[in-house]
Amino acid sequence: MRFSSTIAVSLAATLSIASPIELEKRVSTPKVNDGTILNYALTLEYLERAFYRGALANFTHKQFVDAGFEDPFYANLQEIYFDEQTHVSFLSGALTAAKITPTVELQYKFPYTDIPSFITLSSVLEGVGVSAYLGAAASIVNKDYLTAAGSILTVEARHTSYIRASLGESPFPNPFDTPLDFNEVYSLAAPFITGGTSPVKLPFQPFPALTLQCTQYYYENGRSSVTFSGAFAAATKFGVTSDTPIYAVFFSGLLKVRLPLPLLPASVVADILTPTIFQLPVKVRITAGNKDYKIDTIPVGAVGQVYVVLSKSASKFNDENIIAGPAILEVYPKDKAPSAPHPKCH
Repeated sequence: MRFSSTIAVSLAATLSIASPIELEKRVSTPKVNDGTILNYALTLEYLERAFYRGALANFTHKQFVDAGFEDPFYANLQEIYFDEQTHVSFLSGALTAAKITPTVELQYKFPYTDIPSFITLSSVLEGVGVSAYLGAAASIVNKDYLTAAGSILTVEARHTSYIRASLGESPFPNPFDTPLDFNEVYSLAAPFITGGTSPVKLPFQPFPALTLQCTQYYYENGRSSVTFSGAFAAATKFGVTSDTPIYAVFFSGLLKVRLPLPLLPASVVADILTPTIFQLPVKVRITAGNKDYKIDTIPVGAVGQVYVVLSKSASKFNDENIIAGPAILEVYPKDKAPSAPHPKCH
């Protein structure tokens, strides 16, 4: 079962909404400790819990069956909700035990309107959750906290695989999951938070929005183009000119991390040394009457739930150089995407 990329692109656009920032006031890498990371994780778990709680309240078992999701899909969604509830309780308890004030549940709004858009967004959110825990792991000092975070991460990965399979997508499209840093995840999560106050202020900042132009075709690496709607026009407001080199940087698996080659198996080293795989940064060009940025081909190596940012650097993909993003796109290997085009974008 596959749903329209129109749904996926519109949800990805929603996920990429963030507050504008001036280039001279760059988003900086936040300083974190274990308490900050636990509250960061708790913030995400509250969001996921609210997401599933709302859907289970709004849609019935029969509606899921009518939409093509037969038993035990609805019961498994209830189990996922229970997992998120348990994660909330666990993290809140760990913070309280450490005499650290835990954050609280806020108010949320999610842009699904029916079961297909709910499941598509579920897949995206679960993937972001995996990337968030994976990206935070290197910053955790306490080994007990690291083990606990790893235990949650593996469960979130199971959620992701299950939901992806329900959509007719590969449950495990990449040999490696993709880590995201704190500000990247915050940029994706913040648009869903619509109100409420917390006694905890997290030191994270959102990047400017990056919106993908809707396409009626599935994305394929080595083939598909990507247009970033209004991205150049938005960047010019903050000092970017037509002479400023800007790169679309695709984060897919550990290719973002660029592990030292001696740490990788020889077969993997051989693969990533091929130019098409190693060139994940792609220089953009300006199109549509000086409004959009565009690349002509998604690089080979980007596959599955892929994140893309615009960066002023082709080699240092840190917070200080990101000018917009992340946006999210589902990418198939070349010649592996469904052949039938989707309905036209609206």
